[in-house]
Amino acid sequence: MSFLQDPSFFTMGMWSIGAGALGAATLAVLLANTDLFLSKPKKAALEYLEEIDLKTLEKEPRTFKAKELWQKRGAVIMAVRRPGCFLCREEASDLSSLKPKLEELGVPLYAVVKEHISTEVKDFQPYFKGEIFLDEKKKFYGPQKRKMMFMGFIRLGVWTNFFRAWNGGFSGNLEGEGFILGGVFVMGSEKQGILLEHREKEFGDKVDLRSVLEAAAKIKQETLASEQK
Repeated sequence: MSFLQDPSFFTMGMWSIGAGALGAATLAVLLANTDLFLSKPKKAALEYLEEIDLKTLEKEPRTFKAKELWQKRGAVIMAVRRPGCFLCREEASDLSSLKPKLEELGVPLYAVVKEHISTEVKDFQPYFKGEIFLDEKKKFYGPQKRKMMFMGFIRLGVWTNFFRAWNGGFSGNLEGEGFILGGVFVMGSEKQGILLEHREKEFGDKVDLRSVLEAAAKIKQETLASEQK
């Protein structure tokens, strides 16, 4: 048992434990930066989205079916993860930059939020140039709700998104639920269907703006074709 009295034995043991812990931590970070453990989105059916109950944010709210938003002219709809999140404010601002082109196409821009607390929606409004509605049952975040928890904070993509928004001058707060991931939809008019469905895969995963405009342009093309029949 003389080896127990040898200091180098303990040094070697501690080094091995430290190396093992470092290796495990490194592997965990590497795996967290793959898509292996991300919640897989389930595509929403038109029939599912049409029957979602939404509420206006007036003093006397009106409840209506979501299909009213796009039935006549189609719509671009942002499902906001959290109004106070600076990444969500960045994407809202980006989508709002499309407002003039969307108006040319005759396509309205809307957003839905999952909760209405304090002045969060009011503070979000300067970043989003469209009407906002409440989706209390969080249906627009389904049909299979996906969450990103603290794993998001060790993903390289998330930190890249953080720095991009910070450099863009966006700021926010920590009010409200922010783990259920959001998305963006481009809905065609009548039964034209879902023309674009972007599901946020991680914090700050923004929709491609060109894809939004391309999908919105299809709404006008379909409308013109219907009028010529």
